Amino acid sequence: MRINRIERDITALADELEVPGIGHLPVNAYVLHAAEPVVVDTGLSLPGRGFIEALSSVVDPADVKWIWLTHPDRDHTGSLFDLLDAAPNARLVTTFLAVGIMSCARPVPLNRVFLLNPGQSLDVGDRRLTAFRPPLFDNPSTVGFYDESSNSCFSSDCFGAPMPSAELATADDVGYAPGAAVRAAQHLWAAVDSPWVRIVDEGKFLATVSEFRAMDPQRILSTHLPPAEGRTPEYVEMLATAPSTDPFVGPDQAALEQMLASFEPPTSSEV
Repeated sequence: MRINRIERDITALADELEVPGIGHLPVNAYVLHAAEPVVVDTGLSLPGRGFIEALSSVVDPADVKWIWLTHPDRDHTGSLFDLLDAAPNARLVTTFLAVGIMSCARPVPLNRVFLLNPGQSLDVGDRRLTAFRPPLFDNPSTVGFYDESSNSCFSSDCFGAPMPSAELATADDVGYAPGAAVRAAQHLWAAVDSPWVRIVDEGKFLATVSEFRAMDPQRILSTHLPPAEGRTPEYVEMLATAPSTDPFVGPDQAALEQMLASFEPPTSSEV
């Protein structure tokens, strides 16, 4: 895990996951160093990722006041319950639906929950965080937010893009990757993560894109993209063309068997 200080009041905890045939998917969590510190998502649900240790190097968990869970998929909730233990004064910002989803696997302490819906705001001492539903999402409980103080948008899965290497996936700025390649990867991710975008009413979808355009954040902080500074106009254009992207078709069993065969050690006659 790599620690990237994006701004004086924002730190990214950058991890990545290699997806065969797709690339290296960035998996970011964030710390918003507000008067009441906010942790945004809690990393992958895989052993040995060192999330709490990385977090502790940038903020004392005991000082964390809010844990904003953008949605309860397992690439966002990896260290959630560990963090709730380590941050006894923190409230979990989420939705009613997300609590229900998480409760299917493990009870959520309801006395620690703070329910917030799109359009509502949270005061964290020195700024207001306004919740919104990103134009692209893979979970119906997804809620990102706009921080008016830093002019930053925390967009959850929206704008994600697999990168060609682990180094690019954990970079402190998406600008290290060629723009055309990022756009193609964002369209791929839209097809993988939000396949519904090809079949919904395009006018209604574009209305959500217009709402994001009006927000006009200086900085887009996605879970699945390196931090993006000053790229809102081009990324809005990318969203507008997402409904016309080609559908994603994953590997079938024959492809899987071919892939597994390539992992097999050579026989004695091949050595």
